[in-house]
Amino acid sequence: MLRRPLLGGLLACVVAVTGMASSARADDAIGHVDCAQSPAAPECEVTAAIPGDPGGTGSGNGDAGSGDSGGDEESDCSWLLVNSDRPPPAGKGPEGGWYARTCLSDGVGTQATPVWLDQAPGVDLSGLAQIARSRLSLTAPRIRTNPDTEPFVLVRVPVWLWVDPVTWQAHSATASVPGVTVTVQATPTRVRWSLGDGTKDLTCRGPGQPWTPDTDPLAASPCGHTYTRSSATAPNNAFRLRATVTWSVTWSGPGAGGVLDPLTTTATIRMRVGQSQTVVERTR
Repeated sequence: MLRRPLLGGLLACVVAVTGMASSARADDAIGHVDCAQSPAAPECEVTAAIPGDPGGTGSGNGDAGSGDSGGDEESDCSWLLVNSDRPPPAGKGPEGGWYARTCLSDGVGTQATPVWLDQAPGVDLSGLAQIARSRLSLTAPRIRTNPDTEPFVLVRVPVWLWVDPVTWQAHSATASVPGVTVTVQATPTRVRWSLGDGTKDLTCRGPGQPWTPDTDPLAASPCGHTYTRSSATAPNNAFRLRATVTWSVTWSGPGAGGVLDPLTTTATIRMRVGQSQTVVERTR
C-alpha cells in the first residue's frame, strides 16, 4: 500500500446528505444517522461505517505496512471519497466512486491508493430511508362536501364527504450518498372524519366517493354523515369538520426495502348546520 502524508488535519469525515463527501469509520460496525426532525429545515448527518481493523488494508491492495504496530492500534481510519473528477474504470459508473483508506496515527496522516467502489462502504440503507422520509412534502387534504358547506347544510339531509383527488396522490423523496440512492414513497390510504357534533369519528378507506348530479340528493353517501341537530349552540355557530389522512410509507434501495412508520395530514373546515322549518298551510 502506498502511503503519503496528508496536508491538514481534517480526517474525520461524515456522509453529507448532499453526497458531496463520504466516509465510513473502519472501527465501527454500523452506520449512524443524526437528524434534526424540524420539517422546515431537516438537517442530517450519516456516518457510513464498515467493520474492519483500523490497521488493516480495507479494500486497498498490498500490505498494510510494517511500521510501528503500536501507532496502528491508536489510529483513526476512515474511507474517504477522493478524486471526484476522475472518470470511473471501464465498464463502471455512473454510480460509485474512488475511495481511499485514510488513517491518522500519532498526529500523522496516511492515505492508501484510491480504489473504485460501486457504492459507499457500509451505507446504512434504513438510515438513508429515514432521511428520505423526513424530506417528504405531503399535501394537506382538500375537503369536499355535498351539499356545500356555504351557507349551511340542513339537519337530516345526508352529507357526502370526500377528499379532492388533487390532494390524494402518492409522493416520493430520495436520499443519496455516492453510489447509493434510497427512495421512499408515501401513499394515502384512508381518511378519519371528525364530524364535530359529538358523534363517533368515521373512518373510510380511500378518499371517499364524490357526489354526482345524477345521484339522488337524499341518498346516503358510502362515506358521509347525516347531522341530526343544529350547530346553533356550537362555538361560532358551526361544527368543526376535520379530515385526517393516513399515508403508508415504504422505501426501496439497492437489494433492500421495507415499511416505515405512517404519516398523517389534517385539514379542518367550519360546518354550519341549520334546522329546517316546516310550514303547514291550513285550509278552511
